Amino acid sequence: MASASLERRRTLTLAACIIGSSLAFIDATVVIVALPTIEEDLNLGLTGQQWVFLSYSLALASLYLVGGALGDRMGRRTVFVGGVIGFAAASLIAGVAPNGPVLIAARALQGVAGAFLTTNSLALIRSVYVDEAGKAIGRWTAYTSLATIIGPPAGGAIVEWTSWRWIFLLNLPFAIATVVLARAGRCEEKRAEHIGRLDLPGAVLAALGFGFLTYGAVEAADRGFDETWWALLVGGFALAAFAVVERRVQEPMLPFALFRRRNLAAANIETFLAYGALYGFLVYFTLFMQTIGFTPFEAGLITTPTTLVMILLAARFGALADKHGPRLFLAVGPALAGLAILLTFSITSRDDFWLPGIAALLVFSFGLAVMVAPITAAALKSAPTELAGIASGVNATVSRLGSLTAVATIGLVVALTFDRHTDAAGAEPLTKDQSGDVLAASVSGYRAGMLVAVGLAFGAALVGALWISNREALREPETTSAAAAPAAR
Repeated sequence: MASASLERRRTLTLAACIIGSSLAFIDATVVIVALPTIEEDLNLGLTGQQWVFLSYSLALASLYLVGGALGDRMGRRTVFVGGVIGFAAASLIAGVAPNGPVLIAARALQGVAGAFLTTNSLALIRSVYVDEAGKAIGRWTAYTSLATIIGPPAGGAIVEWTSWRWIFLLNLPFAIATVVLARAGRCEEKRAEHIGRLDLPGAVLAALGFGFLTYGAVEAADRGFDETWWALLVGGFALAAFAVVERRVQEPMLPFALFRRRNLAAANIETFLAYGALYGFLVYFTLFMQTIGFTPFEAGLITTPTTLVMILLAARFGALADKHGPRLFLAVGPALAGLAILLTFSITSRDDFWLPGIAALLVFSFGLAVMVAPITAAALKSAPTELAGIASGVNATVSRLGSLTAVATIGLVVALTFDRHTDAAGAEPLTKDQSGDVLAASVSGYRAGMLVAVGLAFGAALVGALWISNREALREPETTSAAAAPAAR
């Protein structure tokens, strides 16, 4: 009876982690489909649309490692439940937001809560299931992936047939269910074996650095560099201070010593570039689809095969990389993604989308499937076993920072190119119901922005081809004692 009771509580905990994580994952992408409609309703412009996406990503990237550290100290279930409650409160504010600034602030709060929610979701599963965690994590992956597939078309349908506000308000009942399940599933958890000091100065400086750099790049498109240069300067100084602090604190948020390892450094640099290309393409391609006449539901449905192909094939390519080494996969995958983005350059209207658009999405999906599992495995396997958790947190943070930087930079390029190609008063790039010269200017802006994404993808491919080492990847994992020496300062 006791064993059955424990198993039931574990199952309830797993269900809570799946639902809670799915909320955070879906809200990271489903809002992309809704951006043109939100812009139309709240008069955001391209800059406002960028901030609706970037404020969430910026908070996540800044607080991933802090969220995990707090879970180790205060209890993963406690922090997880707190994150879910915070996410629900922020979703309510987003759902009733009367204007752009309130919505952007609510999205930032969603990101803060999401960082604590997502990092402690898997940690809670590991600590509850202990030696049986592999199967539970597999179920978590399967169900959260299914939610990610359903999210964009479901979000598009909600936006098209009800209101964009419901993509946030529908989080509330699911959040309540998550809290109920998490509390009902309370059971003994394996505590972290080592708890050091929390690197708050590092976390604050990283958030300030990337926040000000993002602000400077995004607002420059709307207001000009002469009014935003100070933000770029502050961001640069903050990141420089971050590097100094991380080299001096006893337990840094970002341990630079790890980057002495060839594959770990290469895999994280490739992650930054590849995920920048991935999100840069998906964000602006989805906006572009609605600019040329697709509805929100259709735009969400069009991108669904990308996730589906990745889920079906990613594990197989991960297994092949484990057997033969990741170098080939990390060169070919990003190159295919870059080629796919180039294929979309021939699209200028809804009518000429079908052949190049479908071909591009198939090639892009295949490229992601080739790359995603090997790049993550290369980053984690190259770290000592005892630092696998830190390596995972670093890689997740780097992927978010890559997407954050790319979306801000591409938006700036899109806006500047659009302005050069049209004199229409009050016109904004990549908004709905465009025609004539304004539509042509948006097409030009899209192509210019996507050249940045192509450059990031091909840059990632070069890193994979020239820097990743199969020999290092195929070595046996280091023991704790062997790992200690290189990591020592």
